[in-house]
This record gives sequence, C-alpha cells and structure tokens, in this order.
Amino acid sequence: MSLPQARVLATHGRQCVIQAPGGEPLLAVTRGRSREPVVGDQVNFTPDGDRQAVIESVVTRRNLLQRSEAHRSKALAANVDQLAIVLAPEPVFSEALVLRMMLAAHVENIAVAVIANKQDLTAAWQPLLGRLSAMRQAEYLVFEVCAKHQAQEALDQLQPWMAGRSTVLAGQSGMGKSTLVNLLVPHAHQATQNISLALGTGKHTTTSAKTFALDHAPESWLIDTPGFQNFGLAHISASQGFHAMPEYAGLARCRFNNCSHQTEPGCAIRDAAAEGKVDAERYRLFVELGLEG
Repeated sequence: MSLPQARVLATHGRQCVIQAPGGEPLLAVTRGRSREPVVGDQVNFTPDGDRQAVIESVVTRRNLLQRSEAHRSKALAANVDQLAIVLAPEPVFSEALVLRMMLAAHVENIAVAVIANKQDLTAAWQPLLGRLSAMRQAEYLVFEVCAKHQAQEALDQLQPWMAGRSTVLAGQSGMGKSTLVNLLVPHAHQATQNISLALGTGKHTTTSAKTFALDHAPESWLIDTPGFQNFGLAHISASQGFHAMPEYAGLARCRFNNCSHQTEPGCAIRDAAAEGKVDAERYRLFVELGLEG
C-alpha cells in the first residue's frame, strides 16, 4: 500500500509542517535516520494522531537550491521552478551577492528573474537602470515595481509569472522583500504565526524558509527566505559557474581549455568584456568569485 504524500511548508530541526493536497497542515517528525527534509520537498508520511504525522521518506528531488562554505552547506528549498531575486536602489544592493544567487540557481536548472523594487525612489532609481539593462542583456527577466505604493501594478506583473509555479523569493535585508510577501500573500503573517505555533518556536522560524500558497492560481507556491548577507558557492566548480553565465554561451572558445578567464592570452571572455560584447562588471564579479575545480 502506497503512503500519502505531502509538501514540506517549513522546517525546524527534524520537525516539519507538511500539507497533503486538499488537506490541513500537519506537524510531522522524521523517522529514524531518514534524510532531513527541506522546504519544498515531497515526503511520504504516516498519519499519527490529531494533525500529526511521521515522515517515512523524502521523494527524490528534481533540484536543490543551496548555499555553501568549505565544510558546510545550507539547503534553502527543493523542487523549485524559479528564483526571484529582490533588489532595490536603497539600501545599496550587492551585485556580487546577486550573481552568486543566480549561479546557484542556474546550476540546478532553476529559472531566475530580478524584481527591482522601490521604483518610487526616483533619484536613486536612475543609476540602477544601467545595471538592470546589463541583467536584461544577460537574458534575465527583470520586473520594475513599487510594492509599497503601486501594489496593483506590481501584482499585475508578478502574478502571471508566478502562476502554477514554485517560486523562491530571495534577497538582502532592506530590499522590501517582506512588503512583497505581504502583497502576494495577504495572509502571510497569520500563516507564519500558525507555523511558529505548530513548531513550538517563535523567532527561530524567521531564520528558515517558509512556503505559502498563492491564491490567484492553482499549484502556485511562494517560498520566502531570510535576508542574505553572504551566499557561498563552495559546491559549484569553475566549469559549472562558467556554464551558468548565460551571456557566455555564444562566445568563441578560449585558447586554453583550463583558462581561468583572468590573465591567460586568448581568453574569449576577457576579450568579449573589453570589447563590450558582455557586461564588464559582471565579468569582473565572476572572476572575483575564484571558483575552483
């Protein structure tokens, strides 16, 4: 007899909140040494009393968005369709951090878009336009919104893109991500409170990703992540990073197969940046990553 399946909405240690299609959220724990689930996982479970369950196994993932340092990694979400990176002109965003998130997503075949928020900051917005143009040139979808003061216009842009998909929302603190979450998910605050109550924890759940159902279309999910100040890529090789830069796909090959794209003669990437065929700033940030292997 096959076990029922559910989606993992939130985690705290080996405790999870899961939800089966058409069902109510359940508080679940993992059995034995089974793989620890992450938000977005599909799990097989056994009901265990009133609104509780035991996770028996994790269904094979189609992808896993994660960040990593030399000896440890942090899984953010599994089975993701797309990543929405939120940035704004104030406070100043880190394009290096944005690039890192983009590469981590591309390696896992996760589509990436940029949500440029706080369009109402007119003076600060103008210098941002050049960087948004560079991202569009690199084939990223870019939304320009003001979630706080032009809510309906923001919804009109974002809801069709998110319909029927699982979207991770990520970005630095202060970019207006919480305003976007509350706009897209009017019941987000109550849902977060319910998750905290179920897990028996309060502030700790703010350091982990949480999933919300979007009401405007079936099978539409928003995964909210905490604000990032760093995003390690120790799990990504230099070759993976290179192939995750979409603007490099059509360029000629470098003279040397093991080119680091820094000082070697005949480097097609460095030449393309010098000639303006690819964005020089994104090239500089890519080289500074120092990816190995």
